[in-house]
Amino acid sequence: MKNSIKHFAGILALSAIVFITAISFKQENKLFTFKLHNANDVKEFFRYTPDAVPFISAHRGGARKGYPENCIATFENTLSHVHSLLEMDPHYTKDSAIVVMHDPTLDRTSNGTGKIADHTLQEIKSYRLKDVDGNLTSYQIPTLDEVLEWAKGKTMLVMDMKELSIEARVKKIQEHKAYASTIIMAYTIADAQKCYKLDKNIVMEVMLNSVEKIKEFDNSGVPWQNVFVFVSQKPVTDPTVFNEIHKRGAMCMEGVAFSYDAAYTKGEIKSVDELNKDYKSVIAAGADIIEANLAIEVGAAIHDLQQAKLASSSKAKFF
Repeated sequence: MKNSIKHFAGILALSAIVFITAISFKQENKLFTFKLHNANDVKEFFRYTPDAVPFISAHRGGARKGYPENCIATFENTLSHVHSLLEMDPHYTKDSAIVVMHDPTLDRTSNGTGKIADHTLQEIKSYRLKDVDGNLTSYQIPTLDEVLEWAKGKTMLVMDMKELSIEARVKKIQEHKAYASTIIMAYTIADAQKCYKLDKNIVMEVMLNSVEKIKEFDNSGVPWQNVFVFVSQKPVTDPTVFNEIHKRGAMCMEGVAFSYDAAYTKGEIKSVDELNKDYKSVIAAGADIIEANLAIEVGAAIHDLQQAKLASSSKAKFF
């Protein structure tokens, strides 16, 4: 009888451990997602309001130790810590497939060599990605199709140009019905006009770094509700451009990948407290979105600002 009781107790204990482990695993793998269902949701999400919640765009997906650039596992790791857009880069293969990788060559971020355009998709799928320290991982180079399908219901991808035309990128969004999960990067006003003419439902990230450029965009025929604006890769000390964009109902983004992120990685910014202060200064200057390599670190720095806004923001329904 005692042995039976001990055996039963052992089963209960083991079950409890398994149950607790399952709960922990589920919590650790919960993703911070955006609740966006269609193009109108995306337009409303990016419409500037004074109660807008600051958030992040992870440059190349937020690569770090163990997690390569432009990799689905990296995207999931970023979203397991923060609400974030995910910027990514498409390239054509030799057989006209499209893969997601920043460089036009394979060498820096994979164990392949040479140009992506000189390799077939089958060849590229045989290679594995390297993390930020150059360590080989088990992760494959994803196709654009795989990434577009993965993102649905989770986040919004920001599709850079590389050698893909506006027409090709619009076609991919249409093909996957990815209006609620993919944004196109438009480097010029002409590109923004072309995208809007092709499909009025697609939201774009446009590059406007001066009042003159903003006024030029006023006359472009593209509604401000179809865009948010990348302002600068350098710290902005004059809030005029931010203010002018906000007046037009659009959000602003500033990049820190080549400023505060780089300085911290090189040891020029000595402490996390100093780094957090720098990140918060970007929001204080007027930016609504921070594009960063160190997306998780930015998320930690602005967490209190997000929580304060989420308590009463009209945007809270999207987080």
